[in-house]
Amino acid sequence: MLEHGGNLLDAVRHFARPLEEWIDLSTGINPHYYPVPSLSGNAWHRLPEHSEALLAAACAYYGAPQMLAVAGSQAAIQALPRLRPPSRVLVSAPSYAEHAYQWQRAGHQLIRSNYAQLDEAVKEADVVVLCQPNNPTGEMIPPATLLDWRARLAVRGGWLIVDEAFADTLPASSVAAATSNEGLIVLRSVGKFFGLAGIRLGFVAATTPLLQRLADALGPWAISGPAQEIAIAALRNRAWQRSMRVILAQDGQRLRTMLKAAGIQSNGTDLFQWCSDAGLQQRSEALWKHMATHGIWIRRFTAPEVSLTATAQATAEHQQYQPHGVRFGLPGTEAAWQRLEQALNEWTKQ
Repeated sequence: MLEHGGNLLDAVRHFARPLEEWIDLSTGINPHYYPVPSLSGNAWHRLPEHSEALLAAACAYYGAPQMLAVAGSQAAIQALPRLRPPSRVLVSAPSYAEHAYQWQRAGHQLIRSNYAQLDEAVKEADVVVLCQPNNPTGEMIPPATLLDWRARLAVRGGWLIVDEAFADTLPASSVAAATSNEGLIVLRSVGKFFGLAGIRLGFVAATTPLLQRLADALGPWAISGPAQEIAIAALRNRAWQRSMRVILAQDGQRLRTMLKAAGIQSNGTDLFQWCSDAGLQQRSEALWKHMATHGIWIRRFTAPEVSLTATAQATAEHQQYQPHGVRFGLPGTEAAWQRLEQALNEWTKQ
């Protein structure tokens, strides 16, 4: 399996520091998670039936005409490649690595392109996959451009898959409302903005026939009863959502300011900051280790080793499309903010 953030036990093993002494900033998950309500008495007992209330709450929150609940958007990322014949699949790069990995694993021809060249590359693809905003770089594509790509792909039976896992703080960036159109598939996650990654719940917005095919592929009882109840409450709670966007905007700005004061250029969203400027390229591993010695676990991105027999062109393409840098999530307490600031201050003195 690919490496992901949240692997705090790896930090414990690698640096021999007890779990309770770590601050986990490796995921981009909201540390101010939605307060889980009391569950019905039989939530753990009954098989979880299909919930129209859950889908109605999701459609209202995400602004989509129809949706399918899945066990985290990862379930859809793994299943969608199995719903198409062999295709030319364009994946934005660098990006969330599971997309390229799952399409290639399913036998499709993989094409990579950075964001600046995506528009030109669309004409060569049957499927285009990207994150909006991008994880980990925070890059964005105008929604009007995405909808133009959708139309161009749909003419030849193609798909545009937009992973909007981090779009909750940027609602104007979403194209979920347009998913009644053929060829547009939008993935949403309850784990990031609501901070509920542990309930493993996401949604897919697409045309009804495609959602039916995906539901058949995933099988019955995909979402647990407790997860359904928790998500309905979270998706309906507009007051919490409004106040949380304000909190995250403040926290996001605080993190950006703190990194800038340490001489680290960054960009991203209110939930994470990506650091990979030219001056940091050679020092990203040193920064990661420095933070770890202070008990702060950030996400390190390194390019896998290239084969010694690889051509110069293959090596250049490999380096171009592999993220190389570090990502900071948000601290969840004032004490954690203070520890991060101290660690960054010491970094500037090196």
